[in-house]
Amino acid sequence: MPFDVQDLSGTFSVGDIAVALSLSFVLSATIGWVYRFTHRNVSYSQSYVQTLVILGMLIALIMLVVGSNIARAFALVGALSVVRFRNAIKETRDVGFIFLVMGVGMAAGTRFYTLAVVATVAICLIITVMYRFNWFALNVQRQVVKVQVPPDGDHVEGIRAVLIRLTSEFELVSMESVRGGALTELMYTVRLAKGKEPADLIAELSGRTAGQRVTVLTGYDQTDL
Repeated sequence: MPFDVQDLSGTFSVGDIAVALSLSFVLSATIGWVYRFTHRNVSYSQSYVQTLVILGMLIALIMLVVGSNIARAFALVGALSVVRFRNAIKETRDVGFIFLVMGVGMAAGTRFYTLAVVATVAICLIITVMYRFNWFALNVQRQVVKVQVPPDGDHVEGIRAVLIRLTSEFELVSMESVRGGALTELMYTVRLAKGKEPADLIAELSGRTAGQRVTVLTGYDQTDL
């Protein structure tokens, strides 16, 4: 008896499998290259990009398996519900790329090939344009200042005096006791005054902290840690 995939499933042929998986691979790889090209921060992960490609093909495969069978769809949901993902997504933008490859995989798996291609090209073009022209950027650089001071004395007022002199704006974010109450840790967000550098701020604050640690973190709103 001849072996025929179409006879076994009644929903797709060998050609459908080849086209859906090949197209989802090409489009997911294209999305992966766009992600790599437009990535700005330090935590680039090759594994994440490879997962995007695998996910696109996997979603296409799932859509082929499910087809229009409602019972099969519910069975698949139950099977996938046991999967737990522990990796944290460091950038909200990464979630968008996950949904993008899922959408492309769904379109390819349900044989909406033109939709998959057009959506990939259009959305990738928009992502590239936003990256190229730096849309929605806030051109205000702020710093995070963390200092530790003894709990006694007027160290806090001395730090405020330095911030008033060297910054155009500042805000106390947190104050907590550390090292069993031996020190008080203060954290501020600041915007340096024109012509001032982080080194100037560190030098001035070091003279007001009784020799305790001073940390100035710059670019915290553009860099993921």
